[in-house]
Amino acid sequence: MSDNIEEIQKSIKKYLIIGALLIVFTVITVWLSYVELPTHGLNILVGMIVATFKASLVALIFMHLNHEKSVIYKTLVFTVVLVFVLFVLFYFSKMDPLVFDGFYKLSE
Repeated sequence: MSDNIEEIQKSIKKYLIIGALLIVFTVITVWLSYVELPTHGLNILVGMIVATFKASLVALIFMHLNHEKSVIYKTLVFTVVLVFVLFVLFYFSKMDPLVFDGFYKLSE
């Protein structure tokens, strides 16, 4: 940490901006719960994207992970890819395989 008063004021300003941004995205999350998108799965997907953005801000700024070594970044990239894959699998799990117009149709 720096003892310079300007550096401290700059850090406090950054934390207040990030805190305000988190409040704004929390309001967006609540607003999205009242908005009806074309499918319920799309509502969940958009909500998860907003939640992931908020969690990333908290981890990078408030937990100071943006100043860590490259091993942390490799672990975070792996975690982000894993979470993205899980979100996509969760989204596709809501599809009805009998209605899905993918590779095959079971009933005509």
